[in-house]
Amino acid sequence: MGQVTMTVNGKTVSGTVEDRTLLSTFIRENLALTGTHVGCDTSQCGACLVHVDGKAVKSCTMLAAQANGGAVTTIEGVGTPAELHPVQKAFKENHGLQCGFCTPGMIMSAIDMINRLGPNLDEDTIRHELEGNICRCTGYHNIVKAIKQASEEMADVLEAAE
Repeated sequence: MGQVTMTVNGKTVSGTVEDRTLLSTFIRENLALTGTHVGCDTSQCGACLVHVDGKAVKSCTMLAAQANGGAVTTIEGVGTPAELHPVQKAFKENHGLQCGFCTPGMIMSAIDMINRLGPNLDEDTIRHELEGNICRCTGYHNIVKAIKQASEEMADVLEAAE
């Protein structure tokens, strides 16, 4: 058993965990942040994707102890019900979800993608970048459309800021 302390969605949190506790388990069970989904436990589906120190990480493959001292952002830390993040808004407007199980991981992946590669992403790049995320409902067309729209809107925000 060990003590971990990290910043999750802007708040400092601590907990005692077994050495083998996965970050996804710590987030869901210790912090009651259930938006991070666990779909496969083998790093195949991407439903558990979070950002650790600004980088996309599949939390089912990272130990909570590895995030000790780090900054973690989960889907609960993105936007608010009153003001959605541009990616969340685009998913809603483009019907980029059906059952919603993969949606948190898709949104976190999309935010990472736009942050890393910049705005105005093309469809081929988006599809390539989504290879680590599985959706069993949609066929991806509306997800790609949503990410493309969000990347364009985020470009407009960046241009307006300059």
